Amino acid sequence: MIARLTGMANRLTRDKADTLLLLLAAVMVLLPHFGHLPLWTSAAVCLTLAWRGAITLRGSRLPPMWLLLPVSLLAMAGVYLTFRSLLGREPGVTMLALLLTFKLLEMHARRDLFVVIFLCFFLLLTNFFYSQSILTALAMIATIIVLLSAQITFQFTGAVPPLAARLKLAGRIFLIAAPLGMLLFVGFPRIQGPLWGLPGDAAGKSGMSDTMSPGSMSSLALSEEVAFRASFKGAAPPKALLYWRGPVMSNYDGRTWNRIAQALLPSAQLRLSRQLAWKGPSYPYEVTLEPGRRQFLFMLELSEPGARTSDGDTFYTGELEQLVRASSDKRLRYSSVAHPNYLAQPDLEPQALRRWLQLPKGYNPRTLRYAAQIQALRAELGDEAAIAAVLDMFRKGFEYTLEPGRLGRDEIDEFLFDTRKGFCEHYSSAFVYVMRAAGLPARVVTGYQGGELNPVDGYYTVRQSDAHAWSEVWLGPQRGWTRIDPTAAVAPERIRTSLAQTLPQAAPFGLQGLADLARDQDSWLAQMRFGISAMNNAWNQWILDYNPNRQQDFLRELATAFGDWRLLAALALCAGLWLMIKNRRSESARDPVDAAYLAFCRQLARHGVHKAPDEGPLGLAQRVRQLNLPREKIAAMTGFLELYGALKYGAPVAQNDNPVARLNSLLKQCR
Repeated sequence: MIARLTGMANRLTRDKADTLLLLLAAVMVLLPHFGHLPLWTSAAVCLTLAWRGAITLRGSRLPPMWLLLPVSLLAMAGVYLTFRSLLGREPGVTMLALLLTFKLLEMHARRDLFVVIFLCFFLLLTNFFYSQSILTALAMIATIIVLLSAQITFQFTGAVPPLAARLKLAGRIFLIAAPLGMLLFVGFPRIQGPLWGLPGDAAGKSGMSDTMSPGSMSSLALSEEVAFRASFKGAAPPKALLYWRGPVMSNYDGRTWNRIAQALLPSAQLRLSRQLAWKGPSYPYEVTLEPGRRQFLFMLELSEPGARTSDGDTFYTGELEQLVRASSDKRLRYSSVAHPNYLAQPDLEPQALRRWLQLPKGYNPRTLRYAAQIQALRAELGDEAAIAAVLDMFRKGFEYTLEPGRLGRDEIDEFLFDTRKGFCEHYSSAFVYVMRAAGLPARVVTGYQGGELNPVDGYYTVRQSDAHAWSEVWLGPQRGWTRIDPTAAVAPERIRTSLAQTLPQAAPFGLQGLADLARDQDSWLAQMRFGISAMNNAWNQWILDYNPNRQQDFLRELATAFGDWRLLAALALCAGLWLMIKNRRSESARDPVDAAYLAFCRQLARHGVHKAPDEGPLGLAQRVRQLNLPREKIAAMTGFLELYGALKYGAPVAQNDNPVARLNSLLKQCR
């Protein structure tokens, strides 16, 4: 591509080639913005760039100011009508993109060229408002090199080097500046929150909600967006135990489940922690939650209270949820310890249990009649027999599907006795409804189940498609709150593997084999996907998640390390070796004639004769003859200078007598 651009540039005049290079840089800056700019803005930008390119190739005159000014005002009016404001991230970036393209039509002086370049650099930064991935960073580096090449091009007053040479020079300039940029990234004080927090910048993120209704989970199941990544400090629990607890739904109005839990006071949180008992193995883990305006921490069930987070405090609710104090749209890291075998709140009072028995009146009469039978069975055989009977009903004739169909007013009745098709929210909702009607306190728990282990870096990747809903039933003082997952009765493979394995989706025509290859954990395509995911995770962990707390920890560890004299001595030794090797290389690469002359000048300095910057060898020889030295040494010195002048500035010297050897021989005599 570089060779092709070089060939095209050689066939154009200097002005045209320089302007087209600047247009190429502007296109590279604007191209990533087309995905989020309004459609009319993208069209206006493309038409303006094409107009400017045609003007350049044809050598036409630029449009007059009386035409550009109304067009610019009309574009600003369009921005206001689109966003109803001229403040904020979106209108600001849109106006900046339009300003850049219109400025390309108004370049009459050398100053205008540099204004365009500086606008390009400023607009380049705004790409990171929308994406901070490693691919975006690489694309921006390439754009910076092209912009620097355009800036360098306008500095030449005579002959211009080829485009490839200018690109290489820009690349070297970038590499020279990179260490300083890395030093600033590591050591410059970091500020909490984004610098672009302007009105209207809050962007909605798909993810788990604090309400649940039919279809809410199935819509998330179609998204492959990463919700969070988790790593275990040691062995991980079996995949069937990877229940990541989030919002707990206890209030049901006949259609939608809602949260009713409130933050507990510190004293109440202390009492709650005493109502939790841990049994069996423990699993320390760390979670990196992707950005999104949320308060919920998705904790492996059941985790100890008081998760340690990178930002802010956490608190427990009365329904065993863990939240942060304020919602945040930043990437959040937290750690805790999970105990899959637990005893939760076994000593709840009957008055406190009433809220988990409430049902709306006038709904689902058939389900209430069925629940009466379950209640009679419970009275005869116990709670576990009643639960087993409902789960056994789900195993017979029910279907696990993403397309259950629409349900009417009595949705539980229609699901249990008519359609018998549903997703996890249908099964958990119906199960909790039947349990409450049968006299057992129950509630719906939402979150995520499972996760894909990346063998490259050992992280579990939990996606939105892993969103799940299950049930909790209070089974008395001996058991407390116990997890019951009705989906496991209908589709046990969903819990053992993943949703993609349970409900394989049809790929486009001709790509089914590729889709199957991607699902195969041992295929080359899956290994490549794991490698890319691990690279993105490392980028997130070490670059994007380098927050003020991590910076302080790193600088504290760095100060402690540099306090050790052994480390300082090792660094000094490495620096000395590097300087010595560099000096040796520079001396070996130096011209032997110049090396001998520099050594001769150092000898003269010992006799009080210092060479002037503009003094040649013959003038220096005149001063040497005036020294009070033996005649033989004066002759050797003048002979050295005459031979050096002949080698550097005189006629070519015959090579058969090895003039460099004679020069070095005379240098020895001078000593």
